[in-house]
Amino acid sequence: MNYILLIASVLLGSLIVLLAKPSNKIVRLLLAFSGAYLLSVTILHLLPEVYTATSNYKTVGIFILVGIILQSVLESFSKGAEHGHIHMHSDGKKFPTLLFTSLCLHAFSEGLPIHHADSNLLWAIVVHKIPIAIVLTTFLIQTKYPKKTIFGFLFFFGLMSPLGVLLGDKIEFFSTYYIEITALIVGVFLHISTIILFESSENHQFNLKKFMAILLGVLLTVFTL
Repeated sequence: MNYILLIASVLLGSLIVLLAKPSNKIVRLLLAFSGAYLLSVTILHLLPEVYTATSNYKTVGIFILVGIILQSVLESFSKGAEHGHIHMHSDGKKFPTLLFTSLCLHAFSEGLPIHHADSNLLWAIVVHKIPIAIVLTTFLIQTKYPKKTIFGFLFFFGLMSPLGVLLGDKIEFFSTYYIEITALIVGVFLHISTIILFESSENHQFNLKKFMAILLGVLLTVFTL
């Protein structure tokens, strides 16, 4: 089920672009919702989980900080794709290898602790991936890359998190250090979710629709997970 949900989230995001062609305003609202959901799951579920699983609180805190720093480094190569804003232009002649590698590493690392963590982590990643897949698919369609290249990009991106789940379950190293790995992902999620919420604001003005999307993401976490 883990593998199916992770692959389906990317597929759903791509299909939304191909069939519905959502406007930028709708995408921003989806991003605000996913950011609020991701942050709520991280604070209400993942943080308590990693801190109650061990008495070595300092180590957990260090790995959370490492996750924040690591995500900052990855975003310098992915141009912000993880939080829904690809700040780059392409003429279709040069494939964005760094963007592809960074996104795949990010997706792979997300999947590593899923098998050992609470199911809330899985749902946080699924909700996060849908709007990211929308933004990524939209970007790829607007480039001049061949359709085979676009399909291959999305195909391998969709497989990275399931691959992380598989290796996280089968390789003893990832099982032994799943607490540290989960703490690392907590740091990644804290960075991504806060950036999503900050970037979804326009001129720091109150936006009722964005506020409702954020509130819905928080309430959904509180009452359903």
